[in-house]
Amino acid sequence: MAERPEDLNLPNAVITRIIKEALPEGVNISKEARSAISRAASVFVLYATSCANNFAMKGKRKTLNASDVLSAMEEMEFQRFVTPLKEALEAYRREQKGKKEASEQKKKDKDKKTDSEEQDKNRDEDNEEDEERLEEEEQNEEEEVDN
Repeated sequence: MAERPEDLNLPNAVITRIIKEALPEGVNISKEARSAISRAASVFVLYATSCANNFAMKGKRKTLNASDVLSAMEEMEFQRFVTPLKEALEAYRREQKGKKEASEQKKKDKDKKTDSEEQDKNRDEDNEEDEERLEEEEQNEEEEVDN
């Protein structure tokens, strides 16, 4: 578990991408400034996690959930970020629901295909049995005619 900000190193590529998205085009950032932002982000993550954990503990839970994080943001006086976070959370949930439904539909389609293939196989076997029976009957009829 990370006890200090130095213990939590966010990937430089992620920090750089976030910085580039936040700054206007053509603005550069020094390596030292990027390092400072990375450390600040680490401190923020640790602090937000600690605050959210307090809300989970108050609820006698060991698992942090989204409402804990949103409550922590308010407690940390970041109220202006709560609405955008809620919107992002709803978008994430809709996306996950869509993925789950697509996965379930794919599974149903696969099961239907498997059932259909099995029915086709059973039908083919039944047809073969019918053909064999008809051939036997024809042979028996021919034998009776010959006799």
